Amino acid sequence: MMAQQKHTTAPAARLDLSGPILRRLAVHPRFTAARTVLLYHSLPDEVDTSDFVRYWSLRKNILLPSVKGKDIELHRYAPGDGLESGPFGIQESTGELFTDYASIDLAVIPGVAFDAQGNRLGRGAGFYDRLLARLREYPIYMIGICFDFQRVDHVPTEAHDIPMDEVI
Repeated sequence: MMAQQKHTTAPAARLDLSGPILRRLAVHPRFTAARTVLLYHSLPDEVDTSDFVRYWSLRKNILLPSVKGKDIELHRYAPGDGLESGPFGIQESTGELFTDYASIDLAVIPGVAFDAQGNRLGRGAGFYDRLLARLREYPIYMIGICFDFQRVDHVPTEAHDIPMDEVI
């Protein structure tokens, strides 16, 4: 049902729905205070972050995930850095590899669905689960972002799942 809702929402409508979500994120106290932010370059059925990433890369240290094997690496994204299509068609930064997780102030995380407790349902491959487990070792605030129709009463969880601190 969630996948159908995401795919039946027209691209222009998803873009319109993305604006208020990203405006809320942009004025969030954790975002305004953050110097280094992990964002993501959206897939067509997600909150559209493409312009948001470009805009904020002029003002903050922006990190983007890149799929490498079964894991996610983080790469800096700065104006002028290239983007290339990764193994799942996601635009990934060609900027320098980033490993100083302790300096990340905020992580903005996508998901298929989120519940009121911040639990996140991913796409099933575990890429973000493994990344979030590494990030959780540091005091990084995590915000999930999604469309309203992606909020559900309950997301099934397992012991390794890491909830978001907040969902917008």
